[in-house]
Amino acid sequence: MTTGRFARHQRLLTSSDFRYVFAYPRRFNHPSLTMLVRSNHQSFARLGLAIPKRHIKRAVDRNRIKRQIRESFRAWQTKLVGWDIVMMARSGADRLSNRELHDVLELHWQKLATLCADS
Repeated sequence: MTTGRFARHQRLLTSSDFRYVFAYPRRFNHPSLTMLVRSNHQSFARLGLAIPKRHIKRAVDRNRIKRQIRESFRAWQTKLVGWDIVMMARSGADRLSNRELHDVLELHWQKLATLCADS
């Protein structure tokens, strides 16, 4: 997908999709965001978001984080072909500025792109 859209087939939608990733993931940690990935054997990457109210209290903060993650994913999706990705927010993610959040996401995507190149 080069249109930059976030189509339905690029999302993890069902609990079985999430269970598949949670079963045996590769994990990339940061104090505010954790990325879990697992190969999906398809010609595109899929993204799921786990931004719990328990960690991020205000809806406006949860929505901002989700929006930033989706936007960053759109920019990187062509380099991440063949992976199911779940981004999980931890406590304190709401205190990151948009710039800091962008930098954390870039680090995660670069690590995954390196993993893709090695595979």
